[in-house]
Amino acid sequence: MMINWIQRQEQWCAPNYNPLPVVLNRGQGVWVWDTDGRRYLDMISGYSAVNHGHCHPKILSALIKQAGLLSVCSRACYNDKLGDFLATLCQALNMDMALPMNSGTEAVETAIKAVRRWGYRQKSIPYEQAEIIVTSQNSHGSTLGSMSLSTNTESRKDFGPLLSGFRVVPFGDAEALKNAINPNTCAVITEPLQGEAGILIPPSGWLSQVAQICHDHHILLVVDEVQSGLGRTGKVLACYHEDVQPDAVILGKSLGGGFLPVSALVGRRDLLSLLSPGSHHSTFGGNPLAAAVGLASLQVLKDEKLCERSAELGEYFLHRLRQIDSPYIQDIRGLGLWIAIEIDPKWHTARSLCEQLLYHGILAQDTQRTVIRLAPPLVMSHEEMNWALTRIYQVLQMGGTIPMQVPLVF
Repeated sequence: MMINWIQRQEQWCAPNYNPLPVVLNRGQGVWVWDTDGRRYLDMISGYSAVNHGHCHPKILSALIKQAGLLSVCSRACYNDKLGDFLATLCQALNMDMALPMNSGTEAVETAIKAVRRWGYRQKSIPYEQAEIIVTSQNSHGSTLGSMSLSTNTESRKDFGPLLSGFRVVPFGDAEALKNAINPNTCAVITEPLQGEAGILIPPSGWLSQVAQICHDHHILLVVDEVQSGLGRTGKVLACYHEDVQPDAVILGKSLGGGFLPVSALVGRRDLLSLLSPGSHHSTFGGNPLAAAVGLASLQVLKDEKLCERSAELGEYFLHRLRQIDSPYIQDIRGLGLWIAIEIDPKWHTARSLCEQLLYHGILAQDTQRTVIRLAPPLVMSHEEMNWALTRIYQVLQMGGTIPMQVPLVF
């Protein structure tokens, strides 16, 4: 039965992903089930879109209630949900204004436009000469604008010409960033740590140095927290680990509570107020349904102390993983419940071990061929984590073989 679903999807869907060989049809909390009734612990979490767990009852209730009232209306009109949602979001981040969008990459596009306009209107950069500094190995999305920030040659191949006006410096190198600034620099856009690159953590103090450099040179600091934000690393924003308050932050994924694509650019009033009528539109951005879901997701994040839970469980998870004695492991790193196991390519690819984890009942995602990313929903319990650790131990200690006593159906 499962093979039929796989064949049908491969026949009709463009091959922009390489999925694990499993067909999912149900989820609850940290668990998902396939079409054959097998249960898996989800350590992909929709790339942090499911931080609250699958089908969280409070967010589901808000979705159903609002869907029965009003789902979509144009921003040509006001609606009674958007103001409360954005007020809660801005207050949680100590920001002044927000512009709601849908996907994370849309919010990145919004940030590019906003900082360029700020550069022309607030810093008097000559027209069409604004530059933005970005960091190497980044991942800001897949639209042409977002890809223009990227150094991933494979994702850029055959899609040019891309946007100009970006200067790339090494991730984690504050001195290189400082040296790249010129009179036309309007902003730095960076991730605080890099998920798609393999959960790369910069040297301690790097982001706070970047913030100070930006302040000294009168340029904006925009932090992309689409994956790292809203509890994933143990704080509301990952940049708060270094007490950095950026000029703007890009959010997405878990802002939609695991139900809808909801994103936003949140920042200073003097930046976002420049996006005047006619300058930046979105048919679905800020619709009542998305606003109701976004508001519920922020409330659950606070009420259930998911940031604190991520910090506590992440510390425990890292400690236990580092006790694994395996020749296959080159490094284990992470922050909160965002953890990377780097595999020695002499022995295995990360993909092959993710496939073995699948057969042990765990969904995990590989990246960069050598890294297994573990990012479970933040609602995970200690018991569920220990259940997962037992199976991760089995795979990594035994080189990916499946012990006969481990059942495939749970």
